[in-house]
Order: sequence, then structure tokens, then C-alpha cells
Amino acid sequence: MIKRLAKELKNLDKSLPKGISVGINDDDFSVSEADIEVPGMQRFPKFNLFNMCRSPDQESIGSETKRSSVSSGSRSHNRKEFLSRFVDSQTLTARLEDWFELISENSGQKKSAFDVPFELIELQKFDYALEGVSFQQLVRMPSAVYASTSDAVEATAYLAIEDFLHASVKGLWEAFWSQDDPMPFSVACLYNENLKFYQAEKAIGDGKLGGLCATGVLLNNPRHPHGRWDHILELALLRPDIGSVAAGSDRQLSLSVLGEALFYAIRMLLSRSLSRLNFSESPNCAYVLLVDSQHGGVVKVEGDVDKLEFDVNNVYNCSVDWIKKHCKVTVSPVDRIWNKLGNANWGDIGALQVLFATFHCIVQYSGMPKHSIEDLAADHGPRLLTRRVARQLGDSRVNGHGLFRFQQRSVSPEIVEVPDESIKIKPEELIMKLDVGSVLWLEDSECQKGYQINDVLHNNELRYYIASPVNDPGKSLYLYVGSHPSQLEPAWEDMNLWYQVQRQTKILAIMRQKGLSSKYLPQLSASGRIVHPGQCRKPSSGGNCDHPWCGTPILVTSPVGETVVDMVNAGRFGLDEAIRCCHDCVSALSTASSADIRHGDIRPENIICVVSGGRHPYFVLVGWGHAILEDRDRPAMNLHFSSTYALQEGKLCSASDAESLVYVLYFACGGALPDLDSVEGALQWRENSWSRRLIQKKLGELSTLLKAFADYVDSLCGTPYPIDYDIWLRRLRRNIHDGDHGKEVDTSG
Repeated sequence: MIKRLAKELKNLDKSLPKGISVGINDDDFSVSEADIEVPGMQRFPKFNLFNMCRSPDQESIGSETKRSSVSSGSRSHNRKEFLSRFVDSQTLTARLEDWFELISENSGQKKSAFDVPFELIELQKFDYALEGVSFQQLVRMPSAVYASTSDAVEATAYLAIEDFLHASVKGLWEAFWSQDDPMPFSVACLYNENLKFYQAEKAIGDGKLGGLCATGVLLNNPRHPHGRWDHILELALLRPDIGSVAAGSDRQLSLSVLGEALFYAIRMLLSRSLSRLNFSESPNCAYVLLVDSQHGGVVKVEGDVDKLEFDVNNVYNCSVDWIKKHCKVTVSPVDRIWNKLGNANWGDIGALQVLFATFHCIVQYSGMPKHSIEDLAADHGPRLLTRRVARQLGDSRVNGHGLFRFQQRSVSPEIVEVPDESIKIKPEELIMKLDVGSVLWLEDSECQKGYQINDVLHNNELRYYIASPVNDPGKSLYLYVGSHPSQLEPAWEDMNLWYQVQRQTKILAIMRQKGLSSKYLPQLSASGRIVHPGQCRKPSSGGNCDHPWCGTPILVTSPVGETVVDMVNAGRFGLDEAIRCCHDCVSALSTASSADIRHGDIRPENIICVVSGGRHPYFVLVGWGHAILEDRDRPAMNLHFSSTYALQEGKLCSASDAESLVYVLYFACGGALPDLDSVEGALQWRENSWSRRLIQKKLGELSTLLKAFADYVDSLCGTPYPIDYDIWLRRLRRNIHDGDHGKEVDTSG
């Protein structure tokens, strides 16, 4: 009924005299009143379509709803009116002078008055993720020497920015979201006089070059060819004066540039608050890029616009007040994006900052990507190893300078790397050394805790420690030291450290939150940041001070034991150990799977045998840094111990962890592992071993039960059918032989 009346009113609108119209929303008929608008007169309600379509009884019932709707509509109307009057960036900038001066004074000797939007460790990981991504920029940025001498140069600059943003969004979309689905974004230039968007080439052809003020990335919307402000992902402002504050300069970003960035950011946030779009991430964050012919930077504006006072008669003072009280502004260093030839330096930190901001903007509108940054960054190590092998590098380890040593060859490689004499070695006292007897202090959310190093261990070239709390010297714990947030080399080792410390800390904390309790799972004893010598001068807003240890993450776990690798090498892994190891690991997997957590990195180094007092030894499944929590997580890749499905698909099936456990038992029971150098070779070895039943035969030499377990796992590999852990726990428990022939009570299930 309502839609039919609306249609009739629209038809009536066409027949009304010129200058008189019926105001019906074309996009979505959701208003309760239709207004008649006459030029020179205020809008006033004429028809209430809902009253025309309901009975008197319904009218009294819906009165409360109507009041709520009117109140909501009034707030929305105020915001729209506020936004329509918020059109002058210069007025806003002028009223921000006191705020800017105060912030500059409070910054003291700091190079920048604002914190940075991205930490260096985040950009490093993002850089690794982008190694396999190819970006292409077709239009070159004009040389800085001629940047402001002609309209032709300025026109080329806008074309180059539009091309750069298009290449950025397209490359990120295909790398992280989908190579098959079309990119749902477009790039266009903003025309200052009507705040609408036009393709750069068309705007220049129509004589609008002088009025272009920004370039934006927008959602595709055929119904709005000139764009909608709530569809803007990010804006880029072409400002020729930002090169003066590039990295290495003592100058700071000027208020005129920052004020304009804040103006556009507020318009974006206000438009989103009025939007009907469903944002995947919080819409209370906007990114504005600042670029000139060579450099670029990022301004991030974050705040809840619901806290803005929408006084339509005082829009600029209200905006300034909101910036001072409810807004967080962060500014990246201005760094080089384009080289002198006008081509983009995609791998340099200036372009990385812009790409990272664009990545976050896409997440806001399209949700989390199919392939996470961690997934793509994890491929950095194999790519690095492949390049080393291809160039026939002699020593794949890293020396103290963070440079690769090259073995002398009769044929000189194409690129030769030599030690850099300009590298300055840090003073000896600043280099972290944790030897036996060292004491390390950790600071968590509650207090500081001290640990004395008792032993130094190595796992795949990563160092970790056995330590004791200073207040309980008789207790042994594992202590892992992560990579400093600003450390860039050695790259692959840093990624392994990140999984070993930061990610494992997250997994163990989730296990604790979900109440997972089993003696066959490691326990999170403590986690936090290292307490370095001297006074810490980290800023109050967060981050780290300039001490090389500041911010280094620490993880402490229990219990401590001997790895299966060491037991096999010492000849201490027999039938009893094999059955007990299988039972204990299956129990750990069962407990974790109850919370939808899978291990993803089962190998002999990640299973330890714990001897506690006079009790029987038991095995604990450790190394949960690569655990799978959701579909987008990726397991570790191990040519000998990863499951077939993991090697083929980069994911785990329900039986993948159990399959990896079978490979560990096969190795521990004396099975021969071939030399493997490729995924294809690893898959071929698995196919031959399973088809010829070599794994089952080897396990059957020790136990028919282990052979049966391998057959069971083989039947489920690559299928969606879950492992029945309970049946195998009961069967394995019946075959565990304790030394006193008694019965051990197992509360883990």
C-alpha cells in the first residue's frame, strides 16, 4: 500500500509546476513523511503515508515507535545539515592553531609531535607478505624539478596518483582477497567546487584541473557515478610542500597540510555515520594520504563521531572540540615513494606505509582477507632459501652483520654482496647475552618476575632456555625470548621467533581462557616484556624507548622435558615410550580439538618427555605457535612431518595432526626418512610409503596397536571425517605398561 502511494506521489511530482516537488527518497523508501518543497520556503510535513494506511487503533499502539522514529530522524537530519555546512578546510585549519601549537610545544625534542600509525615490525611483516605480489604503475610521476611549473605537469601528477592507487588496490585485492572475483573499487579525483568525483582524464579534459583537490579510492556504485562520501576508502592529497619534512629533516608537517587532512577525514567519518553500509571493521577510523612528486605519508584519524556535538550553527568549533577531546591523530614519517624517473619504489618503506594504510581501508569495507598477512609472510623463508640455492650461496646462516656470507666460486655470481664497512656494531654492553647464570626480568600486567638461566637450548637454529624463578630456584621452566620489534635482520629467523613467542603466547592464553586443562599440554607460566637495564623512556602513549632491549617479548611455559629427537639419538625410545607417546599426544589433540584448536606443527622437536619425581614419565605436546584457530590460519610446512593435505592445500583436514603424529612415531621407531628438497618429492614419498604400507610395517614391528592406529589414520587422511579420539585413548591406555604393574589414574580423558 505504502509503495503504491509513493509511486503515485512520484508520478504527481512530474506533473507539478516547475519549482515545486514532492521529496521522496529515491534510494530507499524508509521515511515516514513525504515533504512538499517550495523554493524560498521551509520544508514542512504535508502527508504522512503511514497514517493514511493504518486504523485509529494502530495509531495509538504505534505512538511510541513514532516518537522514537522522529527522534532518530531528527538526529540524522542534524548530522546531514552539519555535514552540508562543513565545507571549508581553511576555516577548520585556522581554528586548530592553538591546538597545533600546544601539541608542538608538548612534543619537546621529539622529531614528530604525533605518534606513528604503524610499528616497524608490522611494516616488516607486511613487506615479507608482499614479496610475491607484483604491482605495476603505468603513468610515471613527473620530476620534482618541474612539478609546479605548468598545468601539464600537474595534470600528469594527478594521472600518476590515480594510476598508483589503482595499482595498489588491485594488487592488494588479488593478493589477499581474490584473484578470481572482480575488484569492487575504483579510483577518481575529487572536484572541490561540488565535492564530487570524476576520472582524472575526464576532469582534465573538461577544464576542471584547477579545482581538483584530492584523489580517492571508492566502492564501485553504478547508481552514483560521481561517488558517495560514505563509499570512500581513503583520500590522497597532492601537496607539493610535504617533501620538506621527508625523513631526515628536522621540520614537521605544517598545520595547513595537517588541517586539510583532518578536514577530509572528518567528512569521511561523518558520511560513514550516516551510511547504511555494513562495515566489517570499525568505521571510526579514516586514512588520508599526503603525496608530492616524490614522497608520501599517512595521516590516520580515529574517533567516535557520536561524541561530536552537532551544532549546525557552529560546525567548525564543534569539530575542533571533538579533535581535542575525542580524536587520536597519528602521522607517519614522510618518505620517498617515487624515484627520480617517476616509477614507484614498491618495496621501500614510503610505499609500504601507503600500501598498509590501503590494506586496512579495504578490510573496513570488505572484511578480513582470505589470506592473512601472516600466511603470505610465512612464505618468506622458503623463497629466501630458494634464492640462496639458486645463487649457490655457500653458508646459509647469518653472520653478526646480518649479511650473507658468499662461498668463493670459480664462476662469479651475477650479484656479489660484500661486507658493509659503514655498519656500526652496537656497544658490547647493549647486545643481549643470555648465558648460563644470567638473570632476566620480565614485566607483565601485574608485576615484575625474575628468571635465572640454567641451560641454553637450540631448536632449528632458534635459541631458547631452561630457567628458574629467582624466588623458586628448584623449579624449571622453558623461557623464550622474542625478536625486538625494530629488528629487521635476520628476516626468516625473526618470523620463526614471532611464531615461537608472540603467536604461541596468544594460543596458550586462549587455551587458558577456554579452560583447557591437561597435563599433556604446556601451561602458560608468564608472558610480558623484558625489563632492560637503566631508565625506560618509552612515551606515555605507548611504543618503546630507544634502548635495544625495550619491548622484547618473553614467554615462559611449563613443564620442561627431553625432546623425542634427543631420546631417539640417545637410544632411549622403545616400545613403551612409543605407545605412551602416542596416547599422550592423542590426549593432547583431543583436549585441544574440543575448543577447535589444531596443532599444525607436530614433529619430534615439539614433543617432550617429562619425568616428574617418582611418577611415571609422560609426554607433552609443545610448540603451539602455528596452531590453527580458524580457516585463514596456515600450518607450518615440514617436508618430513606435515600431513599430505597440508602440503597439497596449505590447510589441515581433521586427521592432519594425527597423520603427522604417525610420521613422528615412524621416525622414532627407526623408520628411514629420505632426503627431501621439494614438496613434490615429499608427496611422492608419502604416496609410496602408504601405498606399499611401509609405515604400517615398520610400526608393526614394535606394536600391532600402533600399526592399527596408522591404518585408521590412513583411512581418514584427506577426508572431512573426524578422528574418534576416545576409542584410541581407551585402546592405548590398556597397553601402557607401568613399572609397578599398578594402574595410573588419568584424569585427562
